[in-house]
Amino acid sequence: MLQLEMILNISKIKTEALLLFCKDLILSYQNNLNENSFEIDKEIIEEFNNISNDMLKQISNVTLPNQYYLQNRKHYKIKSILDAYNFINNEISTNLKKNEEFNPSMLYFSLLALWFKELNKESHSKEYIYFILYPYSFVYDKLLVKMQNQDFKRLNIKMIELAEKIIYKFDSYNLK
Repeated sequence: MLQLEMILNISKIKTEALLLFCKDLILSYQNNLNENSFEIDKEIIEEFNNISNDMLKQISNVTLPNQYYLQNRKHYKIKSILDAYNFINNEISTNLKKNEEFNPSMLYFSLLALWFKELNKESHSKEYIYFILYPYSFVYDKLLVKMQNQDFKRLNIKMIELAEKIIYKFDSYNLK
């Protein structure tokens, strides 16, 4: 393990894996929030879709195309990134019950907020400046404090709790 840490920046690998996971989550559910299931104001949905589009653009700026990771998966760095990605994916799959309702937007957003703000990961890396300086509290304010729909608010709180559980495990996860 010591040799691996001398060669690879573990924090950057985990950060890239997290960003890839969030990118895939955004792409999987992009513009797919069902406003009728919670009767949420269309302005809030539109605003969060815009935030997701901006996040996706910024994530795409600091990650490579998905095809690159698949084509180079045998390279030790890419293998480590994909292993970390799979760890996140497996943890979320394990913690979400089958057919359980979840808010992918709040989940990816909370994962990023915890990683970059609470754990202060990559705080000195210029390439991640967007995520480090992002005003996460404004979004939390809109989706929690100002949210009128109590069911949707509870769902968002559940996503934050899930993100906390995953990120703290991910932070202590050892790359093989």
